[in-house]
Amino acid sequence: MPTREQLLALTDELRRLRSGGERSVAVTEESMEQLRVAVSAAAAIPADAAVARVAGPQFLAASPTPAPAPVASRPVAAPKPAPAPALPAAPTVTLPEGDKRARWAALHELVVNDPVCRAQLRPGKKVVLGVGSLESRIFFCGEAPGAEEEVQGEPFVGPAGQLLTRMIQGMGLKREDVYIGNIMNWRPELPAGPSGIQVGNRPPTAEEMNYCLPYLKAQIEIVQPQLIVALGATAAGGLLGAGTFKTLGEIKGRWHQFAGKSVMVTYHPSYILRNNSNRSKRSIWEDLLQVMERVGLPISDKQRNFFL
Repeated sequence: MPTREQLLALTDELRRLRSGGERSVAVTEESMEQLRVAVSAAAAIPADAAVARVAGPQFLAASPTPAPAPVASRPVAAPKPAPAPALPAAPTVTLPEGDKRARWAALHELVVNDPVCRAQLRPGKKVVLGVGSLESRIFFCGEAPGAEEEVQGEPFVGPAGQLLTRMIQGMGLKREDVYIGNIMNWRPELPAGPSGIQVGNRPPTAEEMNYCLPYLKAQIEIVQPQLIVALGATAAGGLLGAGTFKTLGEIKGRWHQFAGKSVMVTYHPSYILRNNSNRSKRSIWEDLLQVMERVGLPISDKQRNFFL
């Protein structure tokens, strides 16, 4: 039976896929039954309704199936989060003269004290800026902080972040050798449960990302990476423009441009948490091999054959 952590990872990945234009995913009937049991055990609601609330009634489709799956046939609407508040115009960021460390420190002060960023936080949570080497040739860019990230004030420290760290290690690097950030500097809000704790994540709106983009561009200006790796459809949409593609598959594994830098688009690490197969791992790894080649990292035969 899936654990609570796996269910949350599944929820986040389904939201990312839907925001990227996907309208269905194929799953086995056995997996659907496991989801029904796990979700109904975690909440006092009918199992099919619970699964539909996670993904939307048309999003999960059992395959193969001789008849429509119950979750797809019931007209259960996914709950709509409260609309994000209207935001002012994006800030103009002017960095001081100085070395990279001094400029990054000045940017950090701007971001953590930005009244708009701070206003989006729940009590006790933190604004998040990127971390890592300011000399890195590679800038990994996600969409927004999650639950663990807004507590620690650092991007990619939860389950997906731990997987990203292992991916970086597979490239022959350490986490501290690269720069890791998000487009967003705060966790997009969803209604909290009875405990007052937000469960799950939602993709940021275009308005939210547009507000934070000047801070992302300032990080790129400071680090001057050779390239950016966009992790997932939402991050890719924030960098390239959401209207430039319908599904991630259209742009994944190819080179694009943002702020004068080459951009490689690949899956978000949470994709592997949802779909832990050698095929899905290999799909991401092939994109990272292109990144390694572009920046001139040595690639061993063993690395070339990972997940084959």
